[in-house]
Amino acid sequence: EWEGEMARKFIIDTDTASDDAVALIMALRAPDVEVEAITVVAGNVPLEQAVRNALYTVELVGSNVPVYAGADRPLVRPYSNATWFHGEDGFGNMNYPAPSLQPQQKHAVDAIIDTVRANPGIEMVTLGPLTNVALAIRKAPDIVPLVSRCVVMGGAANTVGNVTPAAEYNIWVDPEAARMVFLSGMNIEMVGWELCRFDAVLFPDEMDAVRAFDTPLAHFALDSNRTALEAVRKQSNEAGLGLADPVCMAIALDPTICTRKSKHYVEIETQSELTRGMTVVDQLNLCDDERNRAVWAQALQRERNVTVCWEIDVKRWKELLYRSLR
Repeated sequence: EWEGEMARKFIIDTDTASDDAVALIMALRAPDVEVEAITVVAGNVPLEQAVRNALYTVELVGSNVPVYAGADRPLVRPYSNATWFHGEDGFGNMNYPAPSLQPQQKHAVDAIIDTVRANPGIEMVTLGPLTNVALAIRKAPDIVPLVSRCVVMGGAANTVGNVTPAAEYNIWVDPEAARMVFLSGMNIEMVGWELCRFDAVLFPDEMDAVRAFDTPLAHFALDSNRTALEAVRKQSNEAGLGLADPVCMAIALDPTICTRKSKHYVEIETQSELTRGMTVVDQLNLCDDERNRAVWAQALQRERNVTVCWEIDVKRWKELLYRSLR
């Protein structure tokens, strides 16, 4: 089993659909991690459904981590869901029964603030649009240095997006919130959509192996992602199931699964319709060079603000997933 010294503390912000649920299972089953709170935002599915899905997942694992409902729409944009990808219920249209657990009364934004203040050094993992986190930072900027690392499933590091050619869904949905968080000074690690593609997908034989675990969690992980599997095939022609949020959670749980990373100035595009939500990574660190600053004017008057993960150890990401579902 896993070895852990003192338990690390996590707070997870999620727009709970199928791959989010698998990521939650990974965190809730990690023996060296205590999940202090799960905060929910509208994204993949509307807020009420996302809360229900989070509660269902917590209950399935046999946990009692508190779940808080947060923002039901982006800061300034109209809300756009991703039910075409995850199913109307976010869980592959499996129509699971309602959970018996109830959400907390406190708003997710206040829960983020209170949980971070009560647990200096806590690690934050974000699996959805960054609306809740942006609102929390705006309301209580003092939480920024108290978060030891904020691992963000979002963006596409100088590569193709999954909702437009330029942008990944979580960032595209609420680019203003993403920009606030990325430029807040928080210690952000960006885990882009591209890291769950290609060799990192679960191939048919690997899905068969998971099914053969014959545990409730293994069946749930595959069943709830059945529409996502079809959507991935249509969208990016992958040969298996891409699991963006679980890849992000794997890196949150075991940072060494990210085998190549570097720190850069990352800006979020909010003005353009063409590239709305694009994560523009200053990969050559032009911001460090005075000559480039003159050329680029205000755009590069910034410091390196985000650690970008470029590559992962695919074998170890999958092993961590399997361990969580067995």
